[in-house]
Amino acid sequence: MQKLLLSVITVVKNDEENIQKTIKSVINQKNINYEYIIIDGDSKDDTLKKINKYKNKIHKIISEKDNGIYYAMNKGINLAKGDVIVFCNSGDVFYKDSLKKVVNLFKKFKYDFVFGTVIRNYKRGGKIHKHGFNFQRMLYNFDFATSHTTGFFLKKNVYKEIGLYDTKFKCSADYDLYYRLYKGKYKGGSTKKHEIIGNVASGGYSSTFSFLDHITEESKIRFKNNQNFFVIIIIFVNAFIKKLFKT
Repeated sequence: MQKLLLSVITVVKNDEENIQKTIKSVINQKNINYEYIIIDGDSKDDTLKKINKYKNKIHKIISEKDNGIYYAMNKGINLAKGDVIVFCNSGDVFYKDSLKKVVNLFKKFKYDFVFGTVIRNYKRGGKIHKHGFNFQRMLYNFDFATSHTTGFFLKKNVYKEIGLYDTKFKCSADYDLYYRLYKGKYKGGSTKKHEIIGNVASGGYSSTFSFLDHITEESKIRFKNNQNFFVIIIIFVNAFIKKLFKT
C-alpha cells in the first residue's frame, strides 16, 4: 500500500475551452504515485490539439468515436493500472495537493472507496459545498453524496467485483453503480468538510436530459436493484410533486 497507484481519467469531447484547466489541475499534483489517462470522443474542435501540448505528462491518450460518456468511462477503467480510480472529466478541476489527502485515507484506513469534499456548480448559478455521503439516504434520494466524478474514488478491484457502468442507462448509470456498491457492503470514508478536493463544473452530460428522463431512468435503476415496487412508485410521485412546487 505504500506504493498505491492512483489512476486519474479524464473523459472529454469537443471541449477546447475547458480541457487545459482540467489537465493542469491533474499534472500539478505533488507527492503521489499516479497515472493519467485521457479518453477523447473523437473531438472535432481543437480539444485534441490542446491535449497534445501536455502529452509528455499524460500516460495514455485515446481519441476515437464511442457511444457515449459511460462507454468512454468504462474504456478508461479497463485501461487503468491503478489500485484506485477517479474521474476528473473536462471542466472539473482538482485543488492543489488534494489527491495526496485521499491517497493517505486509503492507506490509513484500507478503504474500498472515498468520497472527497467538492464544490459543485449549477447551471442556473450558485454553488454548493458537498461533503460526505449517506448510503441510507440513497434508498429514497440519489443525491446522497458529493460527485460521481471528481469527488469519487473507488478501488479497481471493486469495479471488477460489482461491474462497470451499465451503458443501457444513458444519464444516471453512476447511480446504478452506487446502488451495487451499497449492496456489496464495502468499506468507505470521506475527506473532512474543510478538505476540498476539487471543483465540479456545471452543465455536465446529464444536464442534457430532461427531468422526466432522469426520474424514469432512476426508477428503472431501482427496479433493476430489486427495490420495493411500491417504494419506487412513492419516490417517483414525490419527485414530480417537488418539481411542481419548484416551478
